[in-house]
Amino acid sequence: MHKTQVDTSSLIKDLAVLTTHLRVHSFPVVMESFLSNLCYFDTILMVSYKKSLRPVLIHPLDPAEHSPSLKLYLNKAYIIDPLFNSIQNGINSGICRLVDIAPDSFEETEYFQTCYKKFDLVDEINLIVSVDQSTTLAITLGRKKVVGSIRRTELNNLKTAFPMIEALIGQFWLAQARDYLDQAPKKGALKHALKTFARGVLTAREQEILGLILRGHSSKAIADLLSISAGTVKVHRKNIHARLNTSTQSEIFTLFLNHLDDVDNT
Repeated sequence: MHKTQVDTSSLIKDLAVLTTHLRVHSFPVVMESFLSNLCYFDTILMVSYKKSLRPVLIHPLDPAEHSPSLKLYLNKAYIIDPLFNSIQNGINSGICRLVDIAPDSFEETEYFQTCYKKFDLVDEINLIVSVDQSTTLAITLGRKKVVGSIRRTELNNLKTAFPMIEALIGQFWLAQARDYLDQAPKKGALKHALKTFARGVLTAREQEILGLILRGHSSKAIADLLSISAGTVKVHRKNIHARLNTSTQSEIFTLFLNHLDDVDNT
């Protein structure tokens, strides 16, 4: 199931085929086939992240391939996804694995437990391409337990081809962006959702810490980020639960999802 080092002549031929599909709707499907010759993966998503819109799913478009977890991600949960937040924070175009960008307590978050965990992945590789000042396209390759984490040879294959992939995705988006964005949901930018969650109930510092908790940072990591003691973070956590009348992170996550609905309807 693991790929060997890519042959240069085969790579050139596959790129030529991919180039012929730049202006037709089959481009994402052909891109999937191209990537499968470089790296094994069980799942693939191509998503555009634009600041004024919710994420837009580019591939796959077949509703039969859209799991409840994927729908939850695209509608709400994306806002606390490490990839989304890395893009919002200006991550450069390139290749990164989820393990490289996820907070230290990511697997303890309610987002992981209620959404991401259901994708059943042991590794996630993201090809990130900035296509204009406000839009980033990401191709996410997921690997399950049977095949395990990506091998160095496969990662090198992706890195070798990435400059060409980046250029082709840029041209694809230039030619076809309108076809996808015209069908995108116009509501739900949710840019300020984390900032407005529990406003008027929590202090500004408590809101800041709550946002970091939802994203998956541990008390120690939050303390390091904010230059305060871990003990102070724990006191803030206790106060947050008291003010929100919650006792678990699951209850906070539910309140947050309800808040997203309220933001979306305004």
